[in-house]
Amino acid sequence: MSAAAAKRASLIMNHLASSATHPAGLLASQVAIVTGAGQGIGGATALLFAKEGASVVVSDLDDVKGKAIAAQITQSGGKAIAVSGDVTDPAFPDRLIGETIKAFGKINIIINNAGYTFDGMLHKTTDKQFQLMLDVHNIAPFRILRAASPYMRLQDNEPRSIVNISSTSGIHGNVGQANYATAKAGIVGFTKTVAKEWGAFGVRCNAVAFGYVDTRLTRAKENGETMVVGGQKIALGIPMGAKKEAPPPAVVFADTPLKRAGHVDEAAGSVLLLCSPFASYITGHTLEVTGGKGI
Repeated sequence: MSAAAAKRASLIMNHLASSATHPAGLLASQVAIVTGAGQGIGGATALLFAKEGASVVVSDLDDVKGKAIAAQITQSGGKAIAVSGDVTDPAFPDRLIGETIKAFGKINIIINNAGYTFDGMLHKTTDKQFQLMLDVHNIAPFRILRAASPYMRLQDNEPRSIVNISSTSGIHGNVGQANYATAKAGIVGFTKTVAKEWGAFGVRCNAVAFGYVDTRLTRAKENGETMVVGGQKIALGIPMGAKKEAPPPAVVFADTPLKRAGHVDEAAGSVLLLCSPFASYITGHTLEVTGGKGI
């Protein structure tokens, strides 16, 4: 058994034993970058990773929200820094990786989670509207991994894992999301390619395709949630004709066996699964986390 395999086996066995034998967690001594980590799935993932022992780099477009998550981690006894900025800025990946190395000296995990929706029917979608989805969901992860490559392709027996966030829209398509579905399908192909190119270095790369998880992107558009990208205000959510803060109508879950939305903590758990030693022989896979929708 190789040193790396022995280390993974030891960590798994310790975690399965009594809690007193594994206080450091599944990701002990690892360094994780999570983009779009100021709220929602990214925020829940950053908090969960910290609980499992990782030092977390919280990256978000919203500086206030990103710093709040990082502060929550440090106040709970964990280690975290906030590196705020726009992942689509060509200069941002180098800064993100540079500040991570400066703070923690290495990188073990990268979660490419940052993203949003900009819906519209195909015949009304502008070039800019389409390109923005490619920029944030495809080009940004590519640039981040390229910038991180010197610290990921080391063959030093350290566990290294990448999770790119996709969507069921990228697998099945979705009305009103030609741009988003195209981008989310693209990240699946990107994931498989990274898995093949970097597997020899011990780097695993997987994707998670989320279904209906309760976030600002899936709540009623009538709630008025927006974000600003490049000075442009973009409305978020799904048109439901619902009152503000009303739950989604039952018809939304008609084809979902679990008949409910997923919680961000459940979504974060699936990301942790793929980064944990329990998934040490899983790479190039797209995990559908959907409550059964689409089966």
